[in-house]
Amino acid sequence: MNSQRHAKRLCLAAILLAISGVASAQDIYKCSKAGQVVYTDRPCAGGKGELLHQADDTEIIDQYLDLGQDDAAKRYAVSHNITSLYKQRLDARKQRMEAKAQQQAEQDAADRLQEQADRRQAQIDAATARGRLQGENDALRQQNALYQQQLAQPVYNDAGAYYNAAPGYWGGFPPHDGHHPGDDKPPRPPAPPVFHPCVPVAGGTVKC
Repeated sequence: MNSQRHAKRLCLAAILLAISGVASAQDIYKCSKAGQVVYTDRPCAGGKGELLHQADDTEIIDQYLDLGQDDAAKRYAVSHNITSLYKQRLDARKQRMEAKAQQQAEQDAADRLQEQADRRQAQIDAATARGRLQGENDALRQQNALYQQQLAQPVYNDAGAYYNAAPGYWGGFPPHDGHHPGDDKPPRPPAPPVFHPCVPVAGGTVKC
């Protein structure tokens, strides 16, 4: 049942839009002409047909007001002796417009706040990035200064210390003054004499 009502409302809305851009405040009739169904805002010929939608005074006045035709709405109200309804609908439209303006103002304020928040966040991100780059540059400059300082220091070639640092079992290298290892040692004692015994041989001789 509800689906049928919904379908009927949709069909009526389509008919209203088809016959007029502002047909919501018009009477809609379903007529038969030459065997075909015709929808119109005027009563059917001969009083035949079906009234699908009857615009009430509120719809007509609201339509005039929405179109900005306040004078036409007032004339319609005066001619139908419904000036009180006209004033009510005029106040209602004013409230709708004020509510819409307030809603738009709140939306604009929210958009501005969001833009400001986005701008502050972008500034914070940019400052963070600059600080990180500055720290990296400072570290690189310190490393470069240390490297330059190391290059500026003199290099000593202490060959004697290098040579004398050889292990003892190699005997070391002779110093540059001509002194050789072992020169300060005492001389070796002479070798003892070697005695060979004499042995007599044939013929009365002795072989030593």
